[in-house]
Amino acid sequence: MSRFLKLALLASTMASPLAAEPLGLGRPATPEEVAVWDIDVRPDGLGLPEGSGDVATGDGIYTEKCSACHGVFGEGAGRWPVLAGGQGSLTDARPVKTVGSYWPYLSTVFDYVHRAMPFGDAQSLTDDEVYAITAYLLYLNDEVDEDFVLSSENFTEARLPNEEGFVPDDRMEIEFPAFSKEPCMTDCKPEVEITMRAAVLDVTPEETAAKEAAEKAEAETTEPATEEAASDPTTEEAPAPEEATAEETPVEVAEAPAADPAMIKAGEKAFRKCKSCHQIGAKAKNRVGPVLNGIVDGPAGAVEGFRYSKAMEAAGEEGLVWSHDELSAFLADPKGYMKGTKMSFRGVRKEEDIDALIAYLRDASE
Repeated sequence: MSRFLKLALLASTMASPLAAEPLGLGRPATPEEVAVWDIDVRPDGLGLPEGSGDVATGDGIYTEKCSACHGVFGEGAGRWPVLAGGQGSLTDARPVKTVGSYWPYLSTVFDYVHRAMPFGDAQSLTDDEVYAITAYLLYLNDEVDEDFVLSSENFTEARLPNEEGFVPDDRMEIEFPAFSKEPCMTDCKPEVEITMRAAVLDVTPEETAAKEAAEKAEAETTEPATEEAASDPTTEEAPAPEEATAEETPVEVAEAPAADPAMIKAGEKAFRKCKSCHQIGAKAKNRVGPVLNGIVDGPAGAVEGFRYSKAMEAAGEEGLVWSHDELSAFLADPKGYMKGTKMSFRGVRKEEDIDALIAYLRDASE
């Protein structure tokens, strides 16, 4: 008998034991059997098991059992869900819905992990492990510090940022009456006006948008000069720049030594470990981690619009600059270098990889 059929039969007997009697199938479920299925957790804490778990323990469990799908920092791997970041993006055209930006209750997180995770091995986690992973997810979303311990005692005190963003479903009282009226099918709009184009909405392929921009620029440059400008007799040619006198000595500018192309290429390869969280270049955007343009020899915690950890913000206020030595030390052991950083990457092991990575970050920023 298939598992689906077993569940269907069990559900039918639990819902209405009497209905099963004429068929001669099944029996009423025992309290012990019902308890196996009754594992949901409500926002008010009903259904929570006894237990506790801290952020550090959750970090290890998450890395082992969750990061393959959800990314090392909750950024999502491939098409698997993103779990961290996205704060303030719900009004964007493409909002990033995560535990920290969208989910309403912490009980939703605990309940789902408890019932359905890890994928392919559901309900293999102990209660304490679920508490630890839930605490770690709060940490990834900057809701708690790294020494936080989540337990059945303090669980209901935790609040997710978007809890107030959810309201009771009142569609039958509000929307249904409004849309039940006879629709107007004539003279609905006096005129049609284009208010936005696809290129502006960022849904046009880049090559098409670039072509449209080039055509627009060409059209603007080929427009005939105005009659006033063409007939202005006072228009004069700009005077030629004065020639340098023989006594003037040209200022010599020392050129910086050229970067080793082989090292930059090696750094680009090493950067693959960083790409899931960071971007660099002209079109870079903040993701789980900040953009890295100008990071080398730049101030710490200075990327606009990114939500840093308290430790990184404090370091920036104290004047930390990412010199080669400081950046090398951080990349080798982020948590050892800066207690409280939310960057849970364990570090680049080889010194030559760190040097190459810094060379690439410097080159890609120029």
